[in-house]
Amino acid sequence: MTDFEPTIIAFVCNWCTYTAADLAGTSRLSYPQNVRLIRVMCTGMVDPQYVIKAFLEGADGVLVSGCHPGDCHYINGNFKARRRIKLLKEILPQFGFEPERLRLTWIGASDGIRFAEIMRELSAQIRSLGPGGAKLNMVI
Repeated sequence: MTDFEPTIIAFVCNWCTYTAADLAGTSRLSYPQNVRLIRVMCTGMVDPQYVIKAFLEGADGVLVSGCHPGDCHYINGNFKARRRIKLLKEILPQFGFEPERLRLTWIGASDGIRFAEIMRELSAQIRSLGPGGAKLNMVI
């Protein structure tokens, strides 16, 4: 289990978190390569179906990250995302996934260092949980 590298899908806001990821890259900050970024215009546009589908198709962890509350370019998108993530964490066990595999963070455009730290921390947390349930139940 020590060689397990989790697959993490990150739905990131175009205006803040994606920009922070770009800043982390241009600043040559290292973060795990197992994080796959999906740029969305706003975290409020992340449909819960996308999160569940990511888990069912083999993601070990999912991150939704956007602008700080009150700084959303779409006024209240991050508040909408916060409500959705709270509900998703309640229903994930019904699909066989631990709620700890889903995380919501706020990362501003100038927080490249924080972005890299959160990616390392999330990767370590998911690694300690082990492979996600969908990978264990996949038929090859």
